[in-house]
Amino acid sequence: MKQAEEYYYGRMPKDKQNVYRAMLHGLMELSDEFLIPQVPTTDGNWLYDVFFQLRLDHPEIFWAVGFKYRYYKDSPNLILIPEYIFDKNKIREHQKALGARVDKLVRPAMKLSEWDKEKYVHDFICENITYDKLKKPYSHEIIGPLGQNVGVCEGIAKSVKILCDALGIWCIVALSEANPEKEIKYRHAWNVVRIGGKYYHLDATFDNTLGGGERLRYDYFNLSDKQIFRDHERLVWKIPSCEDSDHFYYKEKKISFTKTEDVRRRSAQAVKKGKMLIFHWRGGYLTKEVLTELLHIIEEEAVKKERHAKVSLNWPQAVLQVT
Repeated sequence: MKQAEEYYYGRMPKDKQNVYRAMLHGLMELSDEFLIPQVPTTDGNWLYDVFFQLRLDHPEIFWAVGFKYRYYKDSPNLILIPEYIFDKNKIREHQKALGARVDKLVRPAMKLSEWDKEKYVHDFICENITYDKLKKPYSHEIIGPLGQNVGVCEGIAKSVKILCDALGIWCIVALSEANPEKEIKYRHAWNVVRIGGKYYHLDATFDNTLGGGERLRYDYFNLSDKQIFRDHERLVWKIPSCEDSDHFYYKEKKISFTKTEDVRRRSAQAVKKGKMLIFHWRGGYLTKEVLTELLHIIEEEAVKKERHAKVSLNWPQAVLQVT
């Protein structure tokens, strides 16, 4: 596996960077316990932030899921005791198998453009990974999606990063807060990629849970900050600004409409061919009035062929799927 982009490391103060490096070395060595020198605090939350960000930078470390630690009064050092989800022999077996799997997966995409590499990774996730509602421990790590074909958002985002790293695409994992007031119980993870020198949000988990069947969904492929935060919570840690929306998937593929006549024309084509239509609306805000008008147009075209239209809606992203 190729060297990861150490985005979070690069934004840490020196004292956290020193702890990060000591943790990284100990975890890669599969040490039962190891010394972390010159730690400025014994605050477990401070240490856990470093540990968590390290594993976002290095999702290849799939075996370490927590830690305990010992410290001694008047000593600036502490002993970290990592928690591994497999024994060491099993970890090495999984490392070898995952390395071979990643190499095999990325080989067909090595010569594609950046944008097509990104799509290749997105499509692999949406076609092959099942969202793990039972939330097994390994579903939060790359071994879930890449080893068992199941994962939750954290494991999926880490897997996207591993594959993008292997394909030479700059990629990080973004993390948002929970929001109990909105009944959002858990943090959510997705990715930010750099394509053509610009930064974009890529949420393969959201597209995975929307898609299936005849067509994949790309509602969260190359979104700007303005688009993604319509239905994503505020960030835990700062990420690069994503200001460009010109390479949003539906806009790139010319199925992002600004006029009702475009919706009518494409609906007529879809019903004639008996195919599904997925499109994005960007002709102003998708209000209830605008939506009612679009649904009326779609149904009119269906009735002309003695059909009825079934429409599902991703309201925050203004994407309609019509069958």
